[in-house]
Amino acid sequence: MMNDMTTTPKLTVLEICAGAGGQSVGLEQAGFGHSLAVEIDRDAAATLRLNRPSWDVHHGDVRDIDGKDYTGIDLLAGGVPCPPFSIAGKQLGADDERDLFPEAIRLVQEAKPSAVMLENVKGLASARFSTYRQSILNALEGLGYEADWQLFYSSEFGVPQLRPRFILVAVKKRYHKNFNWPVAHGTPPTVGEVLLPLMKSGGWAGAAAWAKKANGIAPTVVGGSKKHGGADLGPTRAKVAWLQLGVDGKGIANEAPGIETPLNHVPRLTNEMVARVQGFPLDWEFAGKKTSVYRQIGNAFPPPVAAAIGTSIATALGVKAPANNQFELSVERHLRAVS
Repeated sequence: MMNDMTTTPKLTVLEICAGAGGQSVGLEQAGFGHSLAVEIDRDAAATLRLNRPSWDVHHGDVRDIDGKDYTGIDLLAGGVPCPPFSIAGKQLGADDERDLFPEAIRLVQEAKPSAVMLENVKGLASARFSTYRQSILNALEGLGYEADWQLFYSSEFGVPQLRPRFILVAVKKRYHKNFNWPVAHGTPPTVGEVLLPLMKSGGWAGAAAWAKKANGIAPTVVGGSKKHGGADLGPTRAKVAWLQLGVDGKGIANEAPGIETPLNHVPRLTNEMVARVQGFPLDWEFAGKKTSVYRQIGNAFPPPVAAAIGTSIATALGVKAPANNQFELSVERHLRAVS
C-alpha cells in the first residue's frame, strides 16, 4: 500500500468522479490535500481507500454531496463522465442522464471554491458542443469566475501515449491574472522504455529486443464500460497501432512473459503495465478483479497531466507546488537500473 505524502498540503480539494485516483495522484503531487473524494464505482472507491486510508472517500453519487459542507475549499476538481461526449457513444451531450456538468456547477455555487478543474474527452471540443461549452463558461462567469477550455495531449507531459483530454479551468477573477496554462515539456519516453523493467521481470530473454521495437508512444488506452467491451486495448484501429509496437492488444495478460517464452513472442500487457502507460506510480494499487482493474486504469486521467495543470492552479492561488515530475524520475531510475 502506498503511504500518504509526508509533506503537509497547503491547498484543499473536493474531487468528484475521482475514479481510481489518476487525477487524485496528480493533484496531490501539485500540493492539494483531499477534503473529500467522491466515486460511484465500488471498486474504484476501494482503490482510493486502499492507497489513501486517511482520506474521506464517499462511495456514492455526486448528487449526494452538499457543497455547503465544503465552503471555502481551494479547488473543485473531477473527471465528469465522458459517454455524453465520446465519439464512441451517441454524443447526446446535455440530453444524456450521465452528464454531470450541471452537478459540478451546483457544487461550485454551493462551495465557492477558489478554482475549478474538470476534465473530459476530446469529443467535447467538437463544434456540435460549442453552445453547450459556452453555457458552462457563462454559468461560471455569473458565479464570479474566469474560465476557459484547453485541449492537452498526455504525451506532452511525459506520458507514453497520446490520450487527448479536454480541460476546463476556472479561477475566481482576483486570481485570474496569475493563471497560465502549463506548457508541453520534453520528449515522452517510449512504451519500450517505460515497460522494459516490467516486461523482463518474469525472466523473458526477448524483453530487451522487444523494448527496442516498442520505440514509440502508445495510442490512447481505452477503459470501456461495464456494458460494453472487456479487458482489451481498444477498437481495431488501436489494436493495429499496438501491434506495430509489438503488443498484442486483444486482451490483458495475467503476468509478464516468463523464462520459457519464445524470443519472438508478441506479448500482451498486464494491468500493471497499462497503469504505467497511464502514468500511475509503481506503488499505486488497484482493488477488484482483473476486468474491473483494467477499466479503472483505462478510464483514468494520467497523473502527470493532472499534476501539471494542478501546479498552474496552485501557482495562481499563490502557493508554490512541490516537485511533481515523479513519473519522469521513476522512468529514469528504471532505465538506469536496466542499462
